[in-house]
Amino acid sequence: MERIQQSEVMRTTESRLHDLLQRGMAGDTVAYRSFLQSTSVHLRAFLRGRLSRWPDEVEDLVQESLLAIHNQRLTYDVSVPLTSWMYAIAKYKLIDWLRRHARRELRNDPLDDEHELFSSADEDASEARRDLATLLAQLPAQQQAAIRYTKIDGWSVRETAAAMDISEASVKVAVHRGLKTLAATLREEP
Repeated sequence: MERIQQSEVMRTTESRLHDLLQRGMAGDTVAYRSFLQSTSVHLRAFLRGRLSRWPDEVEDLVQESLLAIHNQRLTYDVSVPLTSWMYAIAKYKLIDWLRRHARRELRNDPLDDEHELFSSADEDASEARRDLATLLAQLPAQQQAAIRYTKIDGWSVRETAAAMDISEASVKVAVHRGLKTLAATLREEP
């Protein structure tokens, strides 16, 4: 049930962004500005999760990604999910940045196999993620999403409220109640 609600939130976000982009490409500057602002929220969270060692670089990469999305907007194929297209652009910008700037730290890693950069951390944390997913699945969808966005993905309360289309106070309440429930659940486990 919770997964269904979460996938509905994702479909709603996809639909909203797609509509804003289409209206923006048709000349509606307010819709296009809203598309770019909403997209920046998602990209910021996406990049924060992948640049934990370089948090100061996130905003630069968000701007580079937005510029690339703007420049490539006419190449967007409407049969492909918009968020997948946006994240692919952000991923390529991230890989380019890593090749240029992280070379010193990654000197011993093969730079032509950039997916290993992302997969090694994922493999190390897969068990913890499974446990976390199991715990979060016990919560209502709104609490799950609020915790996932703010505590796991690193979004601000404002960004989370915008993405979930709820007030900032509702985000704070959902996070508080969800964490309280999780803490009680963990205390009960042997």
